[in-house]
Amino acid sequence: MSRDNVFLLKIIIFLSLVISVCCLYEDQIGKFDWRRSFLGKLQNGYFDSVGNDLILVTSEENVVAGLSAKSGEILWRQVLERNQRGDIKHAAFYTDTQSQVPQTTLLTVSGHTPALVRGWNPTTGVLLWEWSLTSHYPESREDLWFTDNLMLYHVIPFWGSHIEVTQYYASTGQQLKTGSSKISAAWMKEGRCVLAAPFFACAIENQVIVMNLISDNGQLFTKPLTKVSPEAPQVIPGLKAAIVVNGEIIPLDEHIYSGKIVSESKAFVAQIENKQVLMQSCIQDKVLKISANDLFTGESRSDLEVSFPFAESAQAPSIKDIKCRRKTETQPITCRILLDGADEAVILVQQGKVKWTREESLAHIVAVEMVDLPLSDDEGAIEDEFNSKDGDFFGAIARRLTSQVHQMKNIFLTVLGLGSMSTSSNVDHLVRDSFGLHKMIVILTNSGKLFGIDNISGRTHWMKYLQEMVHFTEDQSMKLVIQRTAKHFPHPAQYAVVGKQKDSNKGIIYQFNPVTGEPIQGGIIRLSHGIQQMTVLNEAESGNFLKALLILDENNRAHVLPDSEQIKANGMFLFTVRNEGDIFGYYIHATKKEIEAKMMWKLNLAGGSNSKVIQVAVKNPSEHVHSQGRVLSDRSVLYKYVNPNLVAIATFGLDAIHKYVINVHLVDVVSGSIVTTLTHRRAKGPLHMVHSENWLVYSYYNEKVRRTEITTIELYEGKIQANSTVWSSLNSPPVPLVERQSYIIPANVLSMKETITEKGITNKDVLIGLSTGAIVEMPWALLDPRRPVTMIGQNQVREEGVIPYIPELPLPSENVINYNQSISQIRGIYTAPSGLESTCLVIVHGLDIFVTRVAPSKTFDLLKEDFDYFLISIVLLALTVASYVVKHLASRKAIKQAWK
Repeated sequence: MSRDNVFLLKIIIFLSLVISVCCLYEDQIGKFDWRRSFLGKLQNGYFDSVGNDLILVTSEENVVAGLSAKSGEILWRQVLERNQRGDIKHAAFYTDTQSQVPQTTLLTVSGHTPALVRGWNPTTGVLLWEWSLTSHYPESREDLWFTDNLMLYHVIPFWGSHIEVTQYYASTGQQLKTGSSKISAAWMKEGRCVLAAPFFACAIENQVIVMNLISDNGQLFTKPLTKVSPEAPQVIPGLKAAIVVNGEIIPLDEHIYSGKIVSESKAFVAQIENKQVLMQSCIQDKVLKISANDLFTGESRSDLEVSFPFAESAQAPSIKDIKCRRKTETQPITCRILLDGADEAVILVQQGKVKWTREESLAHIVAVEMVDLPLSDDEGAIEDEFNSKDGDFFGAIARRLTSQVHQMKNIFLTVLGLGSMSTSSNVDHLVRDSFGLHKMIVILTNSGKLFGIDNISGRTHWMKYLQEMVHFTEDQSMKLVIQRTAKHFPHPAQYAVVGKQKDSNKGIIYQFNPVTGEPIQGGIIRLSHGIQQMTVLNEAESGNFLKALLILDENNRAHVLPDSEQIKANGMFLFTVRNEGDIFGYYIHATKKEIEAKMMWKLNLAGGSNSKVIQVAVKNPSEHVHSQGRVLSDRSVLYKYVNPNLVAIATFGLDAIHKYVINVHLVDVVSGSIVTTLTHRRAKGPLHMVHSENWLVYSYYNEKVRRTEITTIELYEGKIQANSTVWSSLNSPPVPLVERQSYIIPANVLSMKETITEKGITNKDVLIGLSTGAIVEMPWALLDPRRPVTMIGQNQVREEGVIPYIPELPLPSENVINYNQSISQIRGIYTAPSGLESTCLVIVHGLDIFVTRVAPSKTFDLLKEDFDYFLISIVLLALTVASYVVKHLASRKAIKQAWK
């Protein structure tokens, strides 16, 4: 090989090693963001029987994970498929003693047609094997599973006819040669039978009929009941087969005694020192008591009983698993008990004390808000000085001098590097910082639990379980509303949770301080009526700045809470949207004595019996529109159609020709007029929408070309603005000009949200949550519907800053705001403004919680972190001294020249 060829080869090798890398500095990771991972509501829990310090769990969020028994931290986590495909139907933890090296395996069965059977390494979470099973009965049937002696049994009950049982080798999926066995059981009734492996039991009238599914001929026997069974039987989890009917233990084995379950208790059967022990948990006087009885004799086991204070819930937690051991024969037995609370908290109890708690309800968040922290003592003193009206002149001067001394002290310490102008890094004190970056995150979860979490450190400062409150419906969760912010010193902030009473359809409200978590005026308010729609009044109470609640009940009657603010609801408009596509608009007429909700208009957007409303998008009430127009290339202004009463409503329906149709309507909810409608044929959900200022962005799945698309529209009044001061939906506003464009996004969209700032000056970006767990910050310039498709007129739009149209939206890695901190099963994105106009605070929640901050227009109003205050101060001081010295020398020179 010649020298030229060798040199050329070296250049090629060198160029192949040069790659483009996008990365963060190591000291930036985790500085302005944090992530917390969760599992979801527990399904099953197992202590590792081999001796490892490990707890294996499965959850209703399709998660298989291993927890540390010492700290409760997640050692490994596997998130299965979303929706029904990943639903865990069965889980079992067993040890294969027949192999040369005994191996423990965690087996899971998930999904239906096909059902996926997987084996996991319990120590590392690595997938050991996997096989699928397609059912012969694709229709919706109740599939039951259980394992016994390394075999997996598939049970399909045919109510009123027979039971079909199929046996497989758990690790390979190989079916036995005998095939499926059919056991005749014409006495079976749906809702009256349970599987208590390996028995199938049904409570029929005054007896329990039991069938052994692993016997050769399906052995059948009966157990008598003391009274006729009005309730369905329940399985006692654990090791020995037993069920509970009307609080009575019914053994499915001849050696188990029959007894009574303690009222309001949760039972579990544990194997402790080769004995079967029935453990029961109940709450008495805010104390959790766990009793123990021998399952064969019924004798009490006082050495295993546990009691400790438990005021979080009035409902006893369920026992998932128990592991006991005795170091020596002379020492007492010690037990670890894994509990699952009604508030979805996972608790580990060891030696009668709570060792750790995991708040798994945070894996399913339904509402998020951010609240400013209270003022510091110095800032509060300044506010008191300006709010003081007592006429104390000398006291005001003293307070002013004191505050000035404190401020000069802080400036001096900052210059010397001993302090900081911003207290955002000081998370130990819940006080407001200089830039409004330190806030309290208020979270409402699906289980009805409230949390107050620090947005900088991620520390949970308070929590409250609302056990008297439930969701309105499956589709309508409890609401978190803001009645007063923290900007009205000295009045504290006040939030409210609105829901439905647990035992009736009447409404219930819980009012609390979002910073401390303390209830306000007792907290709970029980209403005498239901809640169909609710909002807060625009005008607050004079003196305390508290906004009252306007409620529309199920009979379309209006109510104001408190009643003293009823007159302020006069002139307000309400609208309600039903799933069937009916929309109603109401006008509130109120006086000091009475209040009435008058129906003004009604719309039906379904367009057919098969259509339904799938999404409603309203504008952020705290949004500020900084610019009312857009400057064109000819220096004219295209004014925005900024209608504050505009709501986007999307419907989905079946069509005989196009199969699926999505319609997006922009409706003025004051006048009831439809501003514009967009139709997408051969399209279906999931649909996600963002509505802000004069634009709308939504994503959907285009079934025709099988890809996810994003459509954007902008509304403009034209080059002449109808009214620049006051908007009125009742004065026939002009028909807007609609700019529309569609784009292709090479990923599945799970959530979208726009960034928001305090004054609305900063550019708005759209945050897109992807199925990969990434959060992409998409600039509006890429989503702009005015991007030109043809070359004609590109010079004009280029002067406006509009880039040419390209159908594919880029997803560069540098636009992923959570870099490698992937968020599993994203459900929503929440944004809030900070004290800095350039900075927006972001919360992404799903199976994980990720908190960060973004700056769409960069931090134009903030100095760099490494800004050298000391050097700048020295330079300014030197320049000041030098100016006086030069001034003195110049005056002396002038005097000398005058004497010459």
